[in-house]
Amino acid sequence: MRILGLDVGSKTIGVACSDALLITAQGLETIHRTTQKKDFQRLLDIVREKEVHRVVVGMPRHMNGDRSINIDKIEQMVDELRKVMPEMDFVYWDERLTTVMAERELIAANVRRNKRKQVIDKMAAVFILQNYLDAQGG
Repeated sequence: MRILGLDVGSKTIGVACSDALLITAQGLETIHRTTQKKDFQRLLDIVREKEVHRVVVGMPRHMNGDRSINIDKIEQMVDELRKVMPEMDFVYWDERLTTVMAERELIAANVRRNKRKQVIDKMAAVFILQNYLDAQGG
């Protein structure tokens, strides 16, 4: 069983998945959002393919810990996703600075700006999931 990490945005969903031992997170893909039905179907396909038992969803908070305006939209999406995957365990995880960390790592790896835009959400999902895995002691 594996854990999926999601970085949910209004236009994309970055997706990462743990290894079977729940030690490391690897980037899978960036879903370019179209309709809720198509987005959810792609997530469901990944969950089945990877045998996922838990989904960690990044929660964007301000640096002082206050809720950002996007949290309500993310919670609403997860509530709808629960209806499609009622057996799934969903966990919210603080995602502060994950996009900044992902951007810095991509710059350090000399990834060009246009390429960074294509993978930044997937990379942020990796940081969200890896932070969660590390906190669990995996």
